[in-house]
Amino acid sequence: MRHPIITIIVAMAVLVTAGCGFKLRGTTSVPSELKTLILDTPDPYGPMTRAVRSQLRQSGVTIVDSSTTDEKTLKSTPALRLSGESSFRDTVSIFQNGTTAEYQMVMQSSAQVMLPGKGIYTINAKVFRSFFDNPLTALAKDAEEDMLYKEMREQLAQQLVRKLITVQTTEQTEDESANQPTTPTPGAVTVQ
Repeated sequence: MRHPIITIIVAMAVLVTAGCGFKLRGTTSVPSELKTLILDTPDPYGPMTRAVRSQLRQSGVTIVDSSTTDEKTLKSTPALRLSGESSFRDTVSIFQNGTTAEYQMVMQSSAQVMLPGKGIYTINAKVFRSFFDNPLTALAKDAEEDMLYKEMREQLAQQLVRKLITVQTTEQTEDESANQPTTPTPGAVTVQ
């Protein structure tokens, strides 16, 4: 009698969590206004640009090439301007002999979304990782550090693309607040 009760409880838990809104990784929803945009960057073939371009394509965004497009289309198409990336590392812990044992690696990037006739919105992303610096494996730690930087770039690109939706919500809240009539508060005196 005990096994059917456990089976029912597990089945109920599966059914309850099945409708939780789970989405596959890498399928970020981008606002319809930004489904076609220009990707402007100081380093068009750099690793950060490639990561952002890949994330945009995975999200269904069409990237317009600014060099082959006419002037009228360029003026009416939103643009994502990457400002580059910066990285640094801080010492987190040290060995007994005073050498660094662990680093905290930080990588950050910022971008601007330029919507024609609506303004410029800045979005920022920052990623943290810890890295154990083992002096006995000098060659392996360089390869591991390179892999960590590559993963951090991918995460930065994901964050930047995910934050494109905040541009849409910022614009909507500004429009909603501008369209709402101002009503005087009770007890307030209006001077004319």
